[in-house]
Amino acid sequence: MELNIKREELLISQLADLLVNDKHVAVGAASPIPGAAALLAKEEAKIKNKRLRVTILHSNKYNNFTDGARELFDCAAQGRIDTFFLGGVQIDGQANINLVGIGKYPKLNKRFPGSFGSALMYFVVPQIILFREEHSPRTLVNRVDFISAPGVSEDNIYRPGGPKYLLTNRALFKFNKNDKKFLLSRLNHNETIETITNLTEFNFDVDKNISEMIDPDNERIHILRKNIAPMVSEFYPEFAKSCLLYTSPSPRD
Repeated sequence: MELNIKREELLISQLADLLVNDKHVAVGAASPIPGAAALLAKEEAKIKNKRLRVTILHSNKYNNFTDGARELFDCAAQGRIDTFFLGGVQIDGQANINLVGIGKYPKLNKRFPGSFGSALMYFVVPQIILFREEHSPRTLVNRVDFISAPGVSEDNIYRPGGPKYLLTNRALFKFNKNDKKFLLSRLNHNETIETITNLTEFNFDVDKNISEMIDPDNERIHILRKNIAPMVSEFYPEFAKSCLLYTSPSPRD
């Protein structure tokens, strides 16, 4: 029987596919879809007798650190994290991200929490996956209003890390570091190159082998709903319930 796949499950599946070669994936706070994707990749690695370490800062059970973000930064600087996820109020065509605010700095029209350690993670973690669920000209802009963390650096600056992918609810882009440009790689169902172009303010290249996102098969959905949803419920209970169809056991269970 073919299952009814939710949009969030498709995005989780897309992210999990990008983590198959990792040894340690870290996820920051307020990131339910990346968190679920990391745990899904870990579960599937275990089935294949492989080991994937997952650290989720918003979790008590799946957080390997005892000193919070400071330990995360130390671990990343030592090269012991393979993938980290970053978002942004705005993301532009050179993969610059804005986490500070909208408008001309310092007189911003709207202020947000700020960069925290995003710039450090962006520089030192080999694979940064940008994730912004909303795909619109408001979020994918030609030039960010404030650069919280730059997508590229000058050639004389040592930088082992940086952006590799950008996933939205409509498409998956790869980032070409040499061209300093995104490459449209996969389309969500019912999307076209034209619709993505109209909804993206910055210019991008199109992969000659562009493809459609593949739905997770029944086995992956089963793992996601049966095994991963209870894990996610520990740190994102509402997300687990509404997006992964998790039902908490009754007190008698």
